[in-house]
Amino acid sequence: MTGVVPPVCTPLTPDNEVDVASLERLVDHLVGAGVDGLFVLGSSSEAAYLPDGHRRTVVETVVRHVAGQLPVLAGAIDMASLRVLDHVRAAARAGADGVVVTAPFYTRTHPAEITRHFRLVADRGELPVFAYDLPVSVHSKLDPDLVLELAAEGALAGLKDSSGDEGALRRVILGARARTDVPGFAVLTGSELTVDSALAMGADGVVPGLGNVDPHGYVRLFRYARAGDWERARAEQERLCALFRMVSVGDPLRMGASSAGLGAFKAALHLRGVIDCPLTAAPQVPLSAAETEQVGKHMAAAGLL
Repeated sequence: MTGVVPPVCTPLTPDNEVDVASLERLVDHLVGAGVDGLFVLGSSSEAAYLPDGHRRTVVETVVRHVAGQLPVLAGAIDMASLRVLDHVRAAARAGADGVVVTAPFYTRTHPAEITRHFRLVADRGELPVFAYDLPVSVHSKLDPDLVLELAAEGALAGLKDSSGDEGALRRVILGARARTDVPGFAVLTGSELTVDSALAMGADGVVPGLGNVDPHGYVRLFRYARAGDWERARAEQERLCALFRMVSVGDPLRMGASSAGLGAFKAALHLRGVIDCPLTAAPQVPLSAAETEQVGKHMAAAGLL
């Protein structure tokens, strides 16, 4: 798994159902930009807010619509192993190519239990497993040595690192390159803002939430980096960093970071005509008209409107 793998937003109808037609248009928008894979039911997909029926609809819709053009990874994110395994089986039935799994959360989890969790999911599941390092949400950091150990066992096919710990990411990248017992192990950064530096370190790709809004930009950035054109890669990264400021238009006195960030992505997709409705799932707070106008200004400055 290499290249640009956007975590696909989940369009909703005004009555909080999955908007299948908008989701299909979003997939076409991403595939048409030249992305290398799709990741559904991650943080940018609002997986934490969606009931199981919505999750199944998302995976089934995207796999069916992609029709084998690109690999599709599905988030199997839940509090503990048995619930995660239910999601893995549903993703396998839908035809997903792999699953993305966090450490267990809510309970106070010991490192030995995190290790057992990934081994159980890999052993009893039916799909390759990508670990999702997301300590801001699951309240535990995946140790680089554990990631490499699980990779050597064949329990992990790759890592999506959204930890913000660049030193730990570097340890995994260098460790994976130095070892002969982790062939094909993919290291993907989840940071929209440091893609050029991650690729320079040797990361295999990027999973950018902002890639929903500007997939062409991330495809260009990846291609510049792979060609060794670091000057162009840096310029494209800086343009995307400016565009990413749209996630801060929401008033922090009345909404959280998820409402602001995901609301901005969906507002941008609505302004671009990709999705019909910018609604985010409850209990997130919607952007105001003035905040949506600010999203539009960021997009215009980036050349997207």
